[in-house]
Amino acid sequence: MKLHPASRALRGKITAPGDKSISHRSVILGALAKGVTEVSGFLYGADCLATIDCFRKLGVRIEDARRKTDGRQVLQIEGKGIFALDTPFGELNCGNSGTTARLLSGILAAQAFTSIVTGDASLCKRPMKRIMEPLSQMGAVIESVNGNDCCPLRIHGTRLHALDYRMPVASAQVKSAVLLASLYADAASTVHEALPSRDHTELMLRAFGADIRVSEEPEISPLAKKIVLAPGALLRAQKVHVPADISSAAFLIAAALLVPGSEVYLKEVGINPTRAGLLHVLRAFGADVEMTNITNAAEPYADFNVKSSKLVCPEGRLVIEGEIIPTLIDELPVIAVLAAFAEGETVIKNAGELRVKESDRIALLVRNLREMGAEAEETPDGMIIRGGKPLHGAQIKTHGDHRIAMGFAVAALAAEGDTVLDDDACIAVSYPDFFKDLALLS
Repeated sequence: MKLHPASRALRGKITAPGDKSISHRSVILGALAKGVTEVSGFLYGADCLATIDCFRKLGVRIEDARRKTDGRQVLQIEGKGIFALDTPFGELNCGNSGTTARLLSGILAAQAFTSIVTGDASLCKRPMKRIMEPLSQMGAVIESVNGNDCCPLRIHGTRLHALDYRMPVASAQVKSAVLLASLYADAASTVHEALPSRDHTELMLRAFGADIRVSEEPEISPLAKKIVLAPGALLRAQKVHVPADISSAAFLIAAALLVPGSEVYLKEVGINPTRAGLLHVLRAFGADVEMTNITNAAEPYADFNVKSSKLVCPEGRLVIEGEIIPTLIDELPVIAVLAAFAEGETVIKNAGELRVKESDRIALLVRNLREMGAEAEETPDGMIIRGGKPLHGAQIKTHGDHRIAMGFAVAALAAEGDTVLDDDACIAVSYPDFFKDLALLS
């Protein structure tokens, strides 16, 4: 796809797609609950559709409906209960979705059948040992078919035991796999987090009726938490409202900040504190982003009013590291793009997780930024970007990574000359209407 610099300011009101993490979990817990769960705001992206497909193969009836009152699309999930999933016919294909593969594995480990979890070529290169180890400690029987600790995984369902587990790194997917497996354990399980990762699973488990308790562990660290889940509680169907995904909204925010004269109003963006690190970075850059209509629901959300801004690193240097990293890990690609336009030096540390996402995002971000004329360099766990120089169009390598593609589509709007993405179809994973929404704003 060839992209041109923006010829006019971006203006208007828009709603970004539903939160991907919450959408995944609404299907998973809706399938395990008794009754019909209704989900509004669901993200119909490729990753979440893969989760739907897997649970349909496990015998769960999932269909779209429309409310007669306002015409909104609502996903309906007829839950089967945690012990009533059907033996799947064939493999459970998770596509490109690591969330689907990892969370689903925690559930399949306790079923009365054997299953195979697989995905596309990219997913089958992503590390699964991080879930295999704690689940195996619970008694799960999981083997990597190719012996490389990646998908395909063959999972032989068995009885699971309680686990007291200390998270080696902050990972919502690993934590969620253990918590979902704990629904089937023979006693209460405990997960200890030294640094918080996104807590959508805990919030939704509580809403569906699970016996889950979260407390602080100040003796470990100021941010440490202990999560205890006891099996046996009946999960009951719920009505779930999915706010707009801050990870998707981030690209629209960045576009509005970089294109002169822009003012964009984003509606109902999720501001869960475990996901809100982006907001702290935007404030540090001096971005003009105002939050209004803050709604303190189980998953809080707010409207954002974003105006084009001159971005500047405070005192010439901004370091993004430590405890904030898990709260903005998916937004780092677009933060790196913003850093290339911001005056001063931006240093990103403790983000080694970026190397095992859909691509090696550190290497790709630095390579593509350099292609556009930015001064950037890799470090083992992050990057250094010296911003403020004008960027120019370039040939962008995405490696099929949706966040790389969207990040450099935004950069293209504020660069000189045309930019070419080698793959724009990958954006459908999380934001199928991305270019349509940009066109509406312009």
